[in-house]
Amino acid sequence: MCAAFTWVCLLGACLPAGANEFDPHLDHGYQFLYNLDFNRAQQEFSSWELQHSDNPLGPASEAAGILFSEFQRLGVLETQFYENDSAFAARKKISPDPAVQARFNAILQRAESLARARLVQDPKDLDGLFALTLASGLKADYAALIEKRNLASLHLAREATTWADRLLAVHPDCYDAHLAGGISRYLIGSISAPIRWILRVGGIKGDKQAGIAELQLTAERGHYLAPFARILLAIAYVREKDKPRAREMLASLRKDFPENPLFAREIARLDSGK
Repeated sequence: MCAAFTWVCLLGACLPAGANEFDPHLDHGYQFLYNLDFNRAQQEFSSWELQHSDNPLGPASEAAGILFSEFQRLGVLETQFYENDSAFAARKKISPDPAVQARFNAILQRAESLARARLVQDPKDLDGLFALTLASGLKADYAALIEKRNLASLHLAREATTWADRLLAVHPDCYDAHLAGGISRYLIGSISAPIRWILRVGGIKGDKQAGIAELQLTAERGHYLAPFARILLAIAYVREKDKPRAREMLASLRKDFPENPLFAREIARLDSGK
């Protein structure tokens, strides 16, 4: 089973060290991203990056915008709302753009390079740890949802969870970091028992309820990734046959991001019983 991995912005949770409430570019960028206004999102991310050229959150956010744009072009998020894996498996084959993939990978490499340089100076650096968590999660998304490399995606998800755990150990109020562990635990907990056992032997564990609890924590107290956690919860609720909670989550997203048609479409589909 595959579902989107990766991200209302609530001030005060996991703010980058180089930013503050008077510097809204990153916040505005993510707001535009969730409203599917990718050009304006990238303009905001670029403006922030110009002022913080050594901060890996700039390129990491830019990579998130690129991935969301490709998701939108390919209709990836819509397929995640299928209620069972057979319907998901029967979805049409998608054709990623090689130029977009190359740009996505190059920007992530820059983010990771900047992040590791910061961690050499300070192993507890919030922005460095957060950027590496994001980078691994974004790569897991691309592997699973675009390339259909499910096993590779699970290992990348594990890598993201490792960075998230390291981040939370020194910055426990960075609630965005719980998204990595949440989706990883939920996905692995949803896999058939024999495969789950094989993954457990390899050190990859799953727990559906624990995963949902972590997603709820990010949705309620996160910053940049709170809306994405709400999208993932809506998907999880659909798959768990909890349509009332799925509808409630989608309705809140529709209210906060009215320019994104996905939420209204999925509410209509739930209401129609299809």
